[in-house]
Amino acid sequence: MTVAEQIRALAQKGSTIAEIAHTLNIRYQHAYNVLKRSNEPTAKKPVKGARIVQRAKIKPELSTEELTRCGFQLSAKWILAPDGSIRADQQLPKEVGVYAFAKGGLVLYIGVATMGLAKRLYFYSKPGATQRTSLRINAIIRETLQTVRSIEIYTATPKDLDWNGLPIHASAGLELGMIKKYSLPWNVRSAG
Repeated sequence: MTVAEQIRALAQKGSTIAEIAHTLNIRYQHAYNVLKRSNEPTAKKPVKGARIVQRAKIKPELSTEELTRCGFQLSAKWILAPDGSIRADQQLPKEVGVYAFAKGGLVLYIGVATMGLAKRLYFYSKPGATQRTSLRINAIIRETLQTVRSIEIYTATPKDLDWNGLPIHASAGLELGMIKKYSLPWNVRSAG
């Protein structure tokens, strides 16, 4: 039995994508991709019971209107430089915070900047060879900027909290909460 067949069989028994990845000792994304392809109309055997894949399809989109209503601010825009690289058209905040990339009134990507927003976003414009997420998002932004003039960058800098004397990192919690609640096409974790 191939790994893909094992993934589909476990999904039919009701296992979540995370459980399948753990059981088969494979990456979450691999299991997700197999199940997503299996749900396409051209697939010979649609997967029944792939709960997370089905749930991901009903997550609401996040509008920039909702984002700004909740306290995010438009800070800059990604633009294509003459040399084909991407850059922000304005200086970005240096504080720790959460950022969002949006196009056409919809949020496409959410991230957290624990090192500071300006520094984290710099790595999207000039990703290192081993920075997989930065490389992936850089390629998506450059490709998207071939058809649109800019991609908006929204930021928020929530204050950290404490709970019974223990620290809570507000930015990290906000990012995770938004990824769990909304459909964000460029976030891999938004699928599950």
